[in-house]
Amino acid sequence: MLNEEVNRLFDLGDRVALVTGGSRGLGLEIARGLAGAGAAVAITARRSRWLEPAAAELRELGANCRAFAGDVSDPADATRLVAATIAELGGLDVLVNNAGITWGAPVTEYPVEKWWEVLDVNATGTFLMSQAAARHMLERGRGSIVNVASVAGLKGSEEGRLDAIAYTASKGAILALTRDLAVKWAPRGVRVNAIAPSFFPTRLTEGVLAARGERLAAEIPLGRLGRPGEIMGAAIFLASDASSYVTGQTIVVDGGLTIR
Repeated sequence: MLNEEVNRLFDLGDRVALVTGGSRGLGLEIARGLAGAGAAVAITARRSRWLEPAAAELRELGANCRAFAGDVSDPADATRLVAATIAELGGLDVLVNNAGITWGAPVTEYPVEKWWEVLDVNATGTFLMSQAAARHMLERGRGSIVNVASVAGLKGSEEGRLDAIAYTASKGAILALTRDLAVKWAPRGVRVNAIAPSFFPTRLTEGVLAARGERLAAEIPLGRLGRPGEIMGAAIFLASDASSYVTGQTIVVDGGLTIR
């Protein structure tokens, strides 16, 4: 009976989840985890050629999966992605805002057009997708939004270590957005939380890890970078009834990096 009670807490068998940036990296890992917990999953990316291999992989694992191409920083696309998920899968219970980009240069040389490009996808995209999903969730009186931020939004970085000021600013904005939406929507049954990973080997981090991976790993108390599978647990927790009394919080998955 205890096993059944615990399993029920984490069971997503009656839920529909939408994961942006779900075609690879941490987004695909999160989609895999949510599907493994029983959720029907929709994944999005800007390009169809990235989506189909990921969707095929999830279906081979037994997932009920849909894939939709779209730009989360475009208001019409954000609305369309949510509507397509609801139409194809019958609802929307969980939104994971994972889509993100970065661009690196010293602050004094950072082009303003790149600043806006990163902010548009990372911060504005998170806002637009949350806005579109909340219209459905608030009407139903339940839902969970999980925003993938970063430890970059929690702490500064010396020059030359992580020269990606727009990325840092966007992730800090996501954390503030998470807290404010959590307060606004809690009375209507919608929870909003965040996950702040440190360094995981993905396409987004390949440049910085190629240049400074060993140094960065040495700064982490656990002595290593994140591994595949180490993000999905936090996402399943925040998506499920196991976190039914948790909102406005950030789960830091960083091997202890931010406690130093």
